[in-house]
Amino acid sequence: MTYTEYLNDAVELLKKLIATPSVSRDESKAADIMAGTVSEYGYEYCREGNNIWIKSSGFDSSKPTLLLNAHIDTVKPVSSWTRDPFVPEICDGRLYGLGSNDCGGGLVALLQTFRYITSHKQNYNTIWLASAEEEVSGENGIRRVLPMLPEITAAMVGEPTGMQPAIAEKGLMVIDATAKGKSGHAARGEGINAIYEALDDIEWLRKYKFEKVSQLLGPTVMNVTIINAGTQHNVIPDECKFTIDIRTNEYYKNEEVFNFLSSKMKSGLKARSFRLSSSHISPNSPLIKRCMTMDMKPFGSPTLSDQALMPFPSFKLGPGESSRSHSADEYICINEIDKAIRTYIDLLDGADI
Repeated sequence: MTYTEYLNDAVELLKKLIATPSVSRDESKAADIMAGTVSEYGYEYCREGNNIWIKSSGFDSSKPTLLLNAHIDTVKPVSSWTRDPFVPEICDGRLYGLGSNDCGGGLVALLQTFRYITSHKQNYNTIWLASAEEEVSGENGIRRVLPMLPEITAAMVGEPTGMQPAIAEKGLMVIDATAKGKSGHAARGEGINAIYEALDDIEWLRKYKFEKVSQLLGPTVMNVTIINAGTQHNVIPDECKFTIDIRTNEYYKNEEVFNFLSSKMKSGLKARSFRLSSSHISPNSPLIKRCMTMDMKPFGSPTLSDQALMPFPSFKLGPGESSRSHSADEYICINEIDKAIRTYIDLLDGADI
């Protein structure tokens, strides 16, 4: 097959996916399309829930294994779309539609790359995985699949990065905090105001700076993003709840940050999850070194992806721009998909993992 044929197959598949609503936790029809497509290409696929994956033929457990991953789910379309988000339209070299940029372009480009690099012998095994529920870090997405896969040496995730390697990614931890007080009549100054109790903790959070700053990701950042208290104007509130959004760099584990905050704050704290950790791959990794010889520039990404759930080295590299994700009139350029396929093949064909 020629590059043009790979590109045409990629674009036609992406158009089918755009026309098939696949909001997180409702991706079955998109998974059906992926299953049917890889079958047409001649591959036997595995399916777990709405996750689809295929392995290179002659899989050899003595070789390293590369995972190529992108997700099939999308966010809900925002109200400011001026086009039908589920009607794929090509205009001036741009393919418009929900999920085109995040991350349909990377998904279809990686599949075509898999077809090429597995058509002849490599020094490594390859797995291509289309995962579900990425946008909500769901239980039935990649987390459900990873225990079923062979040991993975490294992963490349097709999120939109302008085809520059994101070799580190911030983690996420959300904490629900509750400050306790004592109710009383506001006119008599009775009770203990839970809002004031919370303010002490919030002020400490606002001022505290974590010592270890990453060259790629910057500091670990904490923000109070939601606050709720009180029942009526003349009652001293006995409870104040607030939410803390924490974005960790690679120097801090989520559990470590939680334990530290618990030792410093009066409010009761409960983490929604510890599992969305910061992720990274060494700049000395063979694949990253090869990226740099191809004039790509490694960087750190502030946005979360399925990398957060991967317990092995991983990086993001994909067509499109992160700034287009989750926005109205989302699009990807056809020439970006073309460039992605060519770049992936140049990077992976004959590479060390």
